[in-house]
Amino acid sequence: MNQEYPVITCDVLVIGGGSAGAMAAIRAKEMNPDQTVVVFEKGEIKYSGCIAMGMDALNIVSIPGLTTPELYVESNAMACHGIMDEPVNHRMAERSFDLLKKLESWDVCFPTDEKGRYEVLQVHPKGRFCVTMKEPKLKAILAGRVLASGCRVLNRTMAMQLLKNGDRVAGAIGMNVRTGEILVCKAKSVILTAGGTARFGLPNNGYLYGVYDFPGNTGDGYVLAYKAGAELSGFEYTLIYYIIKDINAPLLYITLTRGANLLNAFDEHREKDHPSISSMLQEHNEGRGPLRIVMNHLPEKKIKEIEDILFTTERPVQERFFQGREVNFRSGEIELWPTECFLCGGHGLTGVRINEKAETSVPGLYAAGDTALVARGHLSGAFVYGEIAAESATDYAAGLAPVDLDGSQVKGFLKDREEKFGRRGNRLAVEEFEYKVRRMINDYIRPPKAEYKLNRALWWMSRFRTELKDAVYVRDIHDLFKVYEVENIIQCAAMSALASKERTESRWGPWHQRTDFPEKNDARWLKHIVLTMGEAPEDIKLSHKPIIKM
Repeated sequence: MNQEYPVITCDVLVIGGGSAGAMAAIRAKEMNPDQTVVVFEKGEIKYSGCIAMGMDALNIVSIPGLTTPELYVESNAMACHGIMDEPVNHRMAERSFDLLKKLESWDVCFPTDEKGRYEVLQVHPKGRFCVTMKEPKLKAILAGRVLASGCRVLNRTMAMQLLKNGDRVAGAIGMNVRTGEILVCKAKSVILTAGGTARFGLPNNGYLYGVYDFPGNTGDGYVLAYKAGAELSGFEYTLIYYIIKDINAPLLYITLTRGANLLNAFDEHREKDHPSISSMLQEHNEGRGPLRIVMNHLPEKKIKEIEDILFTTERPVQERFFQGREVNFRSGEIELWPTECFLCGGHGLTGVRINEKAETSVPGLYAAGDTALVARGHLSGAFVYGEIAAESATDYAAGLAPVDLDGSQVKGFLKDREEKFGRRGNRLAVEEFEYKVRRMINDYIRPPKAEYKLNRALWWMSRFRTELKDAVYVRDIHDLFKVYEVENIIQCAAMSALASKERTESRWGPWHQRTDFPEKNDARWLKHIVLTMGEAPEDIKLSHKPIIKM
């Protein structure tokens, strides 16, 4: 075969170099330093993924003597309204303290008092699991260890398609998002850690990339797994957060747990230390918003502590943002507002279904982080299941012979790529088209939901598939990879609308609120809605699976 692309081989291929992907790559090399590990990273691994730079807490740690994995499972099941596979979350909690100690050995800072006790915040329905972290260079530390371990990192490389050898995964096709160069990686095992669908609903300010999570996350991992035959679930869980207006940056844990006050538009105090996002959204939607954070009553030492975390560890851009808005924490207020809706495994319940070994329903394919369904696993889930996926993928790869390449799959992709490049004469820029797609997601998929709206969403997504081919021009590599991203957004929107239509109840507060079915119905719906691909990507198959108990 006359190859038009380079072919590389590896034992373990990691798709996505964020929190879970970096941890998976490090752990794979720890398991077997002699095996070849390759990482496809869509951005630059030193600053990629949802944490990007630093982090202020490890959200879920079961500290011996303080809490137990069993209490965490009980508590998280309450937060998930019962839609949670217990063994998956139990194993994450079981390994969480060892993970914390491992991060400490890498010089990640977890502040302690004079008796060596960690600061642990109460943010779950039961038990204290959220351990304060103060590490502005967390992502750089992870990236440095990935590179030092001998992994091959291919930055600016978007995974376009998983390759199959019979039923099992055999690698992936990657494309450089700046040059358009194609690379084929033959792999004995693949770990998907490519994030969720952050670019989903449209932010209120209309800025395409002003989203809560990493804006490069366009559902790539979900769609790769789906097209390879894996099971997905939780697409009806459409997240909306309530955070700083116009910047979508976190600060609730950091301010409220340190004494800041939360007021509504009528200057009424919210007394709870850490009110739920659900209750805040409800108050906003009932006309008592926007809610605001006020700190002018705090001592200077406490305000400086908050500024230090927000402006160094969490999101350094916040300092410039607040200066631009003329907001001083000593005299002003921080206005909060609902975010766009998005799909996420770490913050929510959306993802590729895995078991406690990080195995998907496709042999040789593993998932972790926001791509995987570890219900509300947050950063702890990303790190722990990154390690578990690496352990399982390493064991799987060890028993396999070198992978054969099925050139017809690559030819099929190249044909599609060339067809897209033939759309130079179309009239519409991909950015304008993405704006319209995501505005329709706001109109018809963002809660509150109803069957009529969801049917309209499905109609629009079907139309958008056609219009993306017939109306959007592709004149350079930038246009090309954006078209692939928008294809993934449309696919995720169709899956979300269909799953939302199937779940004829309201659950999870504002995140799956059906005005035509306003009550929760445990008798009928205490189960997973599972999505798989039929004959084509638009042929979305629905099934139901029971909740797995301990």
